[in-house]
Amino acid sequence: MNNKFSSIFFAFLFMLFGSFAVAQHAEASAHNGEKVEVKEKGFDAKEVIMEHISDSNEWHIATLNEGTADEKHISIPLPIIIKDNHGLHTFMSSSIAHGHEHDGYTMEKGMVVNKNGLQRATFFNLISGKHNSENSFFDFSITKNVFAMILSALFMLLVFMSIARGYKNGVPTGIGRFLEPVIVFIRDEVAIPNIGTKKYKKFLPYLLTAFFFIWFNNLFGLIPFFPGGANLTGNIAVTAVLAIITLLITVFSANKDYWKHIFMPPVPYLLYPIMVPIEIIGIFTKPFALMMRLFANVTAGHIMILAIISLIFIFKSAFLGLASVPLALFVSILELLVAALQAYIFTVLSALFIGIAVADHDHDHAHNDHDSVGEDTIVA
Repeated sequence: MNNKFSSIFFAFLFMLFGSFAVAQHAEASAHNGEKVEVKEKGFDAKEVIMEHISDSNEWHIATLNEGTADEKHISIPLPIIIKDNHGLHTFMSSSIAHGHEHDGYTMEKGMVVNKNGLQRATFFNLISGKHNSENSFFDFSITKNVFAMILSALFMLLVFMSIARGYKNGVPTGIGRFLEPVIVFIRDEVAIPNIGTKKYKKFLPYLLTAFFFIWFNNLFGLIPFFPGGANLTGNIAVTAVLAIITLLITVFSANKDYWKHIFMPPVPYLLYPIMVPIEIIGIFTKPFALMMRLFANVTAGHIMILAIISLIFIFKSAFLGLASVPLALFVSILELLVAALQAYIFTVLSALFIGIAVADHDHDHAHNDHDSVGEDTIVA
């Protein structure tokens, strides 16, 4: 890997850890002189699990001395970018974390909220025209999932630029030796069989990008410490966008044979009122299945591991760790296989849907085969 890009990447991580230290110092200073009222509470497994699998405006790492006056939260702050009727607000999430308030904003359950009653403007508000700028705010903050996506994009950029440089010499070097069989596998066993030898090159870049993006983020999500641990591919918004991209590629690349099969299926005309709506619905159920399969499998894996570990704290028994820790380790190792398997399934189904849309039906060849069958029957 190129030293220049590696230096930039690690310098970026160093700045993040520096901002983490500054944020912790600022939080400690803010608590000086405050009388903190603490209510003791028990372990809440549901809260811990939902905190892990949900998106957040901060990267929470741990809570020290929980339930005491010396309670301290260790977290990495992320940038908050808010646009409301008063203008643009930019600050770090440490300014509003754990009960603090800044410019009328605070944080609840890891997400920024407005204390004056302003509602977050959603994408559906904007496209439906029901958005009122006086009673809402735009949230452009860098959340944990967004930050994880940026990190994974930088990682993929560094990895594949390194592989590309290796091919200039004819032989891949470094990590390219490990990933080249994977790239060849996606080309020879996924793209070519499903799309065809003549058209696969047009869609191979997307298939490779989707596979490695999902695979890498699945693996990063299994790392229990920063910069891993974000449930990016277990976020339904992320899987929905990936599925929509597959849908758009399929629809805009489809040939006339594909659309003829949708609107003029090879069934008796009396069945058209039933079959045509089913075929149209099928266009959208395919990407829906892609979205839900990836979201459900990745999220289920995270929940299972956390639920098994939580048993130790629920029953308050260290001896239970003799069973739960090995079981959680086994599930974690199994999740390594699931990480690659889900990336493969998403990629191969995307290639299959695209291949169906761009396939050329050789009508003349089919007609000749029909005639030859008839001749053989007559001879027999």
